[in-house]
Amino acid sequence: MVKSLKSDESALPVSQSAGLCRLSGDWNVQALSLRGEVARRRVALQAVGTAVKWDLSCINRLDAVGAQVLWQYWGQVIPTGTELSAGQQALFKILAEHPVAAAPAPNATQWFGWIGTLGQGLLTTFDHGRMLLVLLGSLLFNFVSFVARPLRGPWREISAQIFRTGAQALGITALVGFLIGIVLSYLSAQQLAVFGAGQFIVKLLGVAIVRELGPVLAAILVAGRSGSSITAQIGVMRVTQELDAMAVMGISEGQRLILPRVLALALTMPLLVIWTDAMALIGGMLAAKFQLGLSVVWFAERLPDAIGIKNYWIGMIKGVTFGVWIALVACHFGLRIEPNTESLGKGTTASVVTAITGVILIDAIYAIIFNEMNI
Repeated sequence: MVKSLKSDESALPVSQSAGLCRLSGDWNVQALSLRGEVARRRVALQAVGTAVKWDLSCINRLDAVGAQVLWQYWGQVIPTGTELSAGQQALFKILAEHPVAAAPAPNATQWFGWIGTLGQGLLTTFDHGRMLLVLLGSLLFNFVSFVARPLRGPWREISAQIFRTGAQALGITALVGFLIGIVLSYLSAQQLAVFGAGQFIVKLLGVAIVRELGPVLAAILVAGRSGSSITAQIGVMRVTQELDAMAVMGISEGQRLILPRVLALALTMPLLVIWTDAMALIGGMLAAKFQLGLSVVWFAERLPDAIGIKNYWIGMIKGVTFGVWIALVACHFGLRIEPNTESLGKGTTASVVTAITGVILIDAIYAIIFNEMNI
């Protein structure tokens, strides 16, 4: 007597009689794609006795997906006496030649995998911090050597980096600074006009742009533009084995690669900060004229007293710090790039993200320090 193995309320294409299990219907991806269908058929197969013969001659459609279900249940060995068609034999032969590893069993510790991920992230962060400190110490020694023997310094490379990171960045910093000044002035004018305090927009724009917004904005633009360029340039030198050639010839990476870029950005960043401040103030001045009717001449006359010389010095100090930080991070990630294109892309991305995050963090630290000093 033949019995049909059922799961829930629907009959499955698995039937068993004395010593024989006959499979029928469709065992392809379309039939098994229904929700829970694979699990129901596996349960039905588990109910079949071990000492049985298998008959697959009644199966209408069998593809690699259905064959894989049977193959895994059989332990990747066709049972003795199984009736198969020629096409089915060829399909199982392919599965035997290309075994698929079984899925790992669920592990209770996987629920706490985020702890391992967090720990790995902290270790990576500490490793990068340690390497940055080593790079900074090496840079200080190279700078002392450069000051002691300036005629042997890499002046040509410093000049080239000043042009690339400074002169070529004037356009984008001017455009973004001008637009940010317009937006900030427009939004501030709307709020000040409500209280009839439109004349205070000079103090608001001057301090906000010169002390905070200008340095941070210029640093973010330089980190995205020049920082990524430095990382990619050094990374390409790693890929093309130019760094190995420099090591063989005894040329110092710190003297020829890191020092010129750090000095160049330390010189150009304060100038770019002043340039960005000026463009942002011009944009804010024009927006104040059209939004509040303030004269451009009156705005320019009140600007020096509203800002104060100390805010300019704060912006300059931030510019130097941001420049050194961006150059160090860019060189650090450039030197860590492995000789393949995938590492080059990841290293450049990590360099930009780390540099921008560090700029914001350094700015916050400066804000706390200046607030404690009542500056």
